[in-house]
Amino acid sequence: MASVSQPPADAHPGPRPASAAPDDRSDDAGTRPPPDAEAPDPSDDPAAESPGASPGESPGERADEAAGLEHDAASDLTHRERLLLALLGPRRLALGATAHDRLWGWLGVAIVAAVAAVLRLWNLGRPGTLVFDETYYVKQAWTLLQVGYEADWPEEPNPAFEAGDVSSFLPTADYVVHPPLGKWMIALGMRFFGGAENPWTWRIASAVVGVVAVVLVARIARRLFASTAMGIVAGALMAVDGEAIVHSRTGLLDNMLMIWVLVAFGCLLLDREQARRRLADRCGAILDAGGTIGRYGPGLGWRWWRFAAAVALGLACGVKWSGLYFLAVFAVVSVLWDATARRTAGVGRWWEDALVRDAIPAALVMLPTAALAYLGAWTSWFRTPGAYMRQWALEHPGEGVPWLPPALRSLWEYHLKMWDFHNGLTSEHTYEAHPLGWILQWRPTSFYWRSYDPGEAGCEVERCARAITSLGNPVLWWTAALAILVALWALVRLKDWRALAVLSGIVAGWAPWFLYAERTIFTFYSIVFTPWVVLTLVYAMTLALERTEHRPVARARVRVGLTVLITTIGAVSVFFYPIWTAWQVPYWFWRLHMWLPTWI
Repeated sequence: MASVSQPPADAHPGPRPASAAPDDRSDDAGTRPPPDAEAPDPSDDPAAESPGASPGESPGERADEAAGLEHDAASDLTHRERLLLALLGPRRLALGATAHDRLWGWLGVAIVAAVAAVLRLWNLGRPGTLVFDETYYVKQAWTLLQVGYEADWPEEPNPAFEAGDVSSFLPTADYVVHPPLGKWMIALGMRFFGGAENPWTWRIASAVVGVVAVVLVARIARRLFASTAMGIVAGALMAVDGEAIVHSRTGLLDNMLMIWVLVAFGCLLLDREQARRRLADRCGAILDAGGTIGRYGPGLGWRWWRFAAAVALGLACGVKWSGLYFLAVFAVVSVLWDATARRTAGVGRWWEDALVRDAIPAALVMLPTAALAYLGAWTSWFRTPGAYMRQWALEHPGEGVPWLPPALRSLWEYHLKMWDFHNGLTSEHTYEAHPLGWILQWRPTSFYWRSYDPGEAGCEVERCARAITSLGNPVLWWTAALAILVALWALVRLKDWRALAVLSGIVAGWAPWFLYAERTIFTFYSIVFTPWVVLTLVYAMTLALERTEHRPVARARVRVGLTVLITTIGAVSVFFYPIWTAWQVPYWFWRLHMWLPTWI
């Protein structure tokens, strides 16, 4: 008989591989290249190769010569160019300077996106049954498409739904505890790819989102680290990670939340650069006219990328409320970037200037914009009289918040009910996991598990198994955990803005859950900050390369180490792919992947 339970408790873990961490030794900060470094070709390394000191030349003599060259070069620059160098750095200004770099900036991304698409789309309809929380979100998405709200279903509807009877929903609204946008995204996949009768359509939206996330991670990393090569590496790691693959092949909400917060992060990264270019232009114009930068600097005008980020963050909240944490963290990070830019530009009271010209306007733009985008996610609820609690205000006159319009009063009461549900969610679950272990994938979530006896479902050995385990690539996540420590060191010791950037998503996506550790929560929530796990690991790699730039032997060792690490991550992904995608495998092969007893 086929078993539909969790993996058996008598399964024992197999061997655990060793993990590696990037070499962090250096004698200089990685945020600024040596003064004599020419504009690097970012398609090779985040830092240009240097032959080092010539025979008979001391490091001090070389540094003196470099300082002189820098002074000579700087004397030929305009005020604007000097400010751009200070605000963005030579590596960023050199990015995309060659046709080769521009070509690989897109060709390399296209290659890793193609790999990601194959890993996510191949046999996407397997298994042909609803997996884990698909039992809620897929059926809710389908009824949203049919009647405009999440309809209720009769008892035990899954077998009929999986067999193609997708019209047995009831005329009453279901009580759901997440906003509708993520389910609308799932619904669009069914709408454009043939309806709910084919399991492939349940997951196609997640798969497309997963591929887009790979592209975004690659392009974000390229800009963040000013390196086409490291952008491609980041995209490749996102393409082969287990968390990313599993969620891209499952119709759940967390992947939808991830894409919107990742879009917001990319927009804020573009906003940072645009704002600094504007600041360089306007301060440079003041200096060119014979003026000075006094206590206060110039305004930077309307920030379209910040506005776009606010829209994306509001839509993220329209998938799950945990998008609020990203709104808070990203808004603070964005304003900190503004403050440091004004300080670098020579503004006297830079902190006050940033508060008045940047922070307050940012709050006045981002918060209402995000709120309106969030309300927009509820459009179908507003337009459909039969939606859950849609008529509450009419049925309860004088109750609730009296000054709100009836529709908003009903929505507010609905939100209070959702809030009570989330705060009271304490029922025990086999795979609930404390957030402390998420970064190590200590207790991954089993989305799907079946076992078969010989002759059953094509099993030709003593025992077979199918599994979908939401487990990140162990080597990637374990080394990324070490990379977080490197990033914290770089943030404190080097004051490297990139460290703050890569850590921001981890803080927003992980740290708040420690406040709810007593609730029923799961490791698979970590998909939301998986892009920043990848970016943090690639940041540590970038730092190792930068800080060995003029030490050929150390640089060669770093390159070998990173090559071994990246190759190992790829090999581990090949090994784990069958248990991420419900391949039917011998039971012993499945058990071979259970490196820790907590993975069972």
